[in-house]
Amino acid sequence: MQRIGVDVLGIERMARAVGRSGERFLRKSFTPAELAYCAGSPERLAGRWAAKEAVIKCFDGTGICFPRRRIEILPANTGAPRVRLIGGDARGATVQVSITHQAQVAIATARLEMTERPRLAEAPEAVAMPPRPKDGHKGTFGTVVVLAGSLGLTGAAYLAATAAARSGAGLVRLLVADGIYPILAAKCTEVMATPVPEVAPGHIGHAAEDIVLRHLEGASAAVIGPGLGRDRSTWRLIYNLLGRVRVPAVLDADALNALAANRRALKKLGKGRVLTPHPGEMGRLLNKSTAEVNKDRPKAAALAAEEWGAVVVLKGAHTVVAAPGGRVSVDPHEVPALASGGTGDVLAGVIGGLLAQGCEPFTAAVTGVYVHASAGRAVSEHLGDSGLLASDLLLEIPLVMDQLRRGGL
Repeated sequence: MQRIGVDVLGIERMARAVGRSGERFLRKSFTPAELAYCAGSPERLAGRWAAKEAVIKCFDGTGICFPRRRIEILPANTGAPRVRLIGGDARGATVQVSITHQAQVAIATARLEMTERPRLAEAPEAVAMPPRPKDGHKGTFGTVVVLAGSLGLTGAAYLAATAAARSGAGLVRLLVADGIYPILAAKCTEVMATPVPEVAPGHIGHAAEDIVLRHLEGASAAVIGPGLGRDRSTWRLIYNLLGRVRVPAVLDADALNALAANRRALKKLGKGRVLTPHPGEMGRLLNKSTAEVNKDRPKAAALAAEEWGAVVVLKGAHTVVAAPGGRVSVDPHEVPALASGGTGDVLAGVIGGLLAQGCEPFTAAVTGVYVHASAGRAVSEHLGDSGLLASDLLLEIPLVMDQLRRGGL
């Protein structure tokens, strides 16, 4: 998107304003650096005032507002005026200005360039953003504990944990096996990577159950499974945790593989569980073929949710979210670019982050699916339908959520 703003101001008019209101007027309208550069010159002050007005006009209708005192215009090394927007969210906008003086008049032109985000698809009824109070702090927005990763699958742990942070969780703790801790400690600078004793190289086992539970005691939500691996001791840990974890939890990837190998455990999931299978995993959980699952996806998800007492997210084009009691939501998106390894780990993290911020499981799942797919659609707008990497979604997630909060449907 490109916009042009123009403003004109008489130099004598600026001189009268300075003479009438003096320092109070100047401090209200100009930055200290601008005042030092202008040194009281009405011509220079008029040029900056006109330029600021032209910049403000460029932003009309964008939802972005910078008052004059937060728009600074000073000469660059080349001598041409350069704009600096102080504080606030300019959403990637760049502004260039030109200033000329003619017949005792300052004339300024501003040119705005910003990427226009695609309009969001119509959202399912259950999509809702968690509140972000102005006086909130990291404790306000919850803690997510992510149990993920194993030797050769460290990327899944990184993606799930970082996605939880990008969705707005206040704190994210990533529990990983001792052997892979150095990798994640270096990779995750904002997430608290925490080593847990391993039973085999790079694998967490049931011997770590008490340690994992201690970390979960202070959490608001959990994400269990991305890249955990298929060691028998790991699966035993998952079974043991199901009935003991008291916080809402997302079960994904290898947690689902563990459940498919012991379907009796599906009867002991506990409250507040969100399962996120793709059709192949769903088939194994239901002891059906993938074709049978895909024949009637809403029905398969609804029956599973009722039987297991959990929210079920059946992934794919038009992802289905079903809850016990009969609530079913179908996402509007078809995004082939999301058919890429690791995107499911990102989705699990987003849902976990929303749970930590107080969303109930069905709302967190429907909202997480919608935000995740919208982010994929935004990336595919400039990459096309192939080549998307799961990590490409991480920066898009907060942008989509901001768009939703601003009423961008």
